[in-house]
Amino acid sequence: MAKTIFEQMGGIYTIQGDYYLPDLTLPAEEERPTGVWAQRRLRYLKQHHKILYYNLLTSGKLQSHLADVEEEAQTLFLRLVKQYAERKGVTEQLKAKNPMEWVRRMNNIRERVNEVVNAEMIFI
Repeated sequence: MAKTIFEQMGGIYTIQGDYYLPDLTLPAEEERPTGVWAQRRLRYLKQHHKILYYNLLTSGKLQSHLADVEEEAQTLFLRLVKQYAERKGVTEQLKAKNPMEWVRRMNNIRERVNEVVNAEMIFI
């Protein structure tokens, strides 16, 4: 029997019932820490961009993609929170003078920035 291209390249088969199935393995991926932004991106890819998700998964690039998104989104989030806080006058002086007002404003800013980061980095 002639060897298949898969066998010529060093691949082996496993018998499952009456079928020969190729023993395929995913390439090893480096472990990089991920957080909330990467989890949101992963959920979005699984639900709305399945082809891209499976392409990244089978090529071994999913974890690095998620880690890159996490890093960029976190940087954008922190930068925008700082800019919005400066623009709206949310300072340490306000925090010392009226802590509840400071918390209210910072929560508002964080929620707004969260929506911006989701729109620009996660849900694309």
